[in-house]
Amino acid sequence: MRSAVSTGMTDRQNRPSRAGRVGASPRARSLRASMLAGTLLSGAALALLAGFSTTLAPLPAFAQDSALDSLGSQVDPTEPLLLEATELRYDFDRDIISAVGNVQIYYGGNTVEADRVDFDRRNSRLRANGNVRLTEPNGNVLRAASMELSDDLRDGFANALQLDTPQRTRFIADGARRENGNRTSFDNGLYTVYTGPNNPPEKPPLWRIRAQTIVHDQQEQTIEFEKASFEFFGRSLVYLPYLSMPDPSVKRKSGLLIPSFVYGDRVGAGMRIPYYFAIDQSRDLLISATPLSKQGVLGQFDWRQRLMDGAYSIHAAGIFQARPDEYTTSSGNRDFRGVIASEGEFHINQRWKWGWDLSWRTDRSFLRDYKFAPLGNASDVSKIYLTGQSERNRFDLRAYAFRISQEDYAALAALNPGPQFLPVGSRLQDKQPFVHPVLDWNYIFENPIAGGELALTGNLTSLTRDQTDAIQIGGPAPAGVTRFRGVEGTFTRASLEAQWRSTLIDSFGQVFTPFAYVKGDLYFLASQDKNVASMTDESFVGRVMPAVGLDYRFPFIGTFQGGNQIIEPVAQIIVRPNEMRIGELPNEDAQSIVFDSTTLFEYDKFSGFDRSEGGTRTNVGLKYSLNFDQGYHVSALFGRSFHLGGTNSFKQADILGATTSSGLATNYSDYVGSLYFDSRQGFRMGAQARFDHKNFSVRRAQVEATGIYGPVTGNLAYAYLSPQPNLGIATPREEVIGSASLRLQENWRLFGSVRFDLERRNMVRDSFGVGYDDEGFSVSFAYSEDRSRNNGQTTDRLFFFRFGLRTLGDTQFSTSGTN
Repeated sequence: MRSAVSTGMTDRQNRPSRAGRVGASPRARSLRASMLAGTLLSGAALALLAGFSTTLAPLPAFAQDSALDSLGSQVDPTEPLLLEATELRYDFDRDIISAVGNVQIYYGGNTVEADRVDFDRRNSRLRANGNVRLTEPNGNVLRAASMELSDDLRDGFANALQLDTPQRTRFIADGARRENGNRTSFDNGLYTVYTGPNNPPEKPPLWRIRAQTIVHDQQEQTIEFEKASFEFFGRSLVYLPYLSMPDPSVKRKSGLLIPSFVYGDRVGAGMRIPYYFAIDQSRDLLISATPLSKQGVLGQFDWRQRLMDGAYSIHAAGIFQARPDEYTTSSGNRDFRGVIASEGEFHINQRWKWGWDLSWRTDRSFLRDYKFAPLGNASDVSKIYLTGQSERNRFDLRAYAFRISQEDYAALAALNPGPQFLPVGSRLQDKQPFVHPVLDWNYIFENPIAGGELALTGNLTSLTRDQTDAIQIGGPAPAGVTRFRGVEGTFTRASLEAQWRSTLIDSFGQVFTPFAYVKGDLYFLASQDKNVASMTDESFVGRVMPAVGLDYRFPFIGTFQGGNQIIEPVAQIIVRPNEMRIGELPNEDAQSIVFDSTTLFEYDKFSGFDRSEGGTRTNVGLKYSLNFDQGYHVSALFGRSFHLGGTNSFKQADILGATTSSGLATNYSDYVGSLYFDSRQGFRMGAQARFDHKNFSVRRAQVEATGIYGPVTGNLAYAYLSPQPNLGIATPREEVIGSASLRLQENWRLFGSVRFDLERRNMVRDSFGVGYDDEGFSVSFAYSEDRSRNNGQTTDRLFFFRFGLRTLGDTQFSTSGTN
């Protein structure tokens, strides 16, 4: 029997003469008011219990709310208290109120459990004894053999305590003392992490920090370890006379971070030393110096700031190389090398935002040669953007600048165009365009138009290129032909497309989808290269492409014991005029032509707006789907396309000529097919292929499988591309890419990957490694080789080692070598 005040019955014959117990005695009942007042008073003192747990909270990366910050004047004496115990006693002689037996006290969101709690009103002390357990609202759990606290919440003592935090960290100490309401000391303290529920509770952690004294200074917001040692597998490895870290109430604090190490053939040995400045709640700065034995000191700074409507960052790095001749085969052969990058994003309102992602570097290979250093968002692509999106409308405006990493090279003489153009492989950066800008806009009307859905799509693209990117195909003129991947000049195109479609289903289940669209383009051409003879001399060109069509599907559904299957014939016809001005206009965004099962039923199979498919075409195919009740799923598609009338846009080459190897250049296209399998139990496989329309030989194929079986996770992919002589690719390309991870026991794992060129029988890239991970410790080793670079180095080797302790930080060591 339990009560919020008392549930115990007293033994009147055995009680002390001056001790009172709440029970059947009328005298005891008369004391309830005074005892309850004393209990409420002790309840205020109970808040100090939370002070111990806060003092022992984990490292600054895991800042927590704590009662330690609400002591003293912040304690509300009117806070309601609930007390449950087997007995509640009052000792008149010593003026002590006692709660005895299965004591539970609820106060201010805190829960205190103990065998006995005594409040000494004469000496203003609160004592909790026997299996003391304090649970805070933030999840901290404090256990102790006993606690003694003062009623002014400034001083206290606890014996044999242990603190577990929600972040799975643990502090253990023989005793703790709080003095002057600010400074708390822990004797013979231990800091570590504890295991999860999947591990045995008695499993010891791999590492811990043991200190003679741990001191928490609330005013300075620091936790100090005095005469500490770092222990690994129960053995002391490093003696630390002094160690300091921010207290849990501090989310960020200035200080020196853990260094990392690097070694490279060209940079030598080095150590990155970072220092962090926590300027305020919205700004911080990270400064790093990496002394390198061969090249000098690489300096870095990373600035971040958060504003009311967004955030931005600035990253920079630079070095005056002591031995630039180490990079004689690349653009890195220079004294000063560096990079500056910035990114940011700001919200105008709930639907609109703008931002940037910008990078500039002194040379092409800086990011690759100094990849061991974190360089923020630095990359080959810079952009500025403005986007807005609603349920039916999307606006995206972007400007791009491309900075390539590939070094200039000498191509085969047969690929070089005439003297009026730059050789292939030379001045590659000048052949890259500046896009200023590209605008994409989409709008879907909410209400049906003529019984169907009407959507508008717009695009504006404007770009400038300094040099023409030309390549000679099929040998020198007149036998060969010059193709152009990009043309010198400034080009602007504005496009608008309106598309309508509706769906009708008859009583037999046949699905009819009539559709229509019209595209309009306006081209503005300025300063184009006059040596590109096929290009028009007009500065303004307009074109239009209307189309009507019908999509037909007739699914047949069959069920059987254990599943169902769907067989669905699909046919599509599109009627439209011939494409206008083929080969006379630039082609920037429609160079990639991929004809497979995913594009078989596209109305326009070009990838961009610079080309518009013309002529009358029909697409036919057969879809099949098989579903089992156990979850297995199989789907397949096989079909082809037919050009029925007008000019075949894929047969007549433009300035690049990429369409002639697309599989669509003849009236009867190649066959395309796909097959997918999903076990819904961790294994998936998919395959796509394109087969020659005459002899059914494979023109393009891709197979990929991913699976999880027990401790093994793997991925395997195969790709094949037939020769494309119209693009200067005279040989087939065939590769296998695979990766796998094997988990050994509970914490160990092996991983690796390969990329193998089957045509040349050459290993393009490979890597392997081993790692260990548990609740508080992780370590991994990895080694990789890369032979895909074209800067005169046949192999780029990298060894990487990472060592991490949860809540304390991690460090890494990497080496790079070339051959």
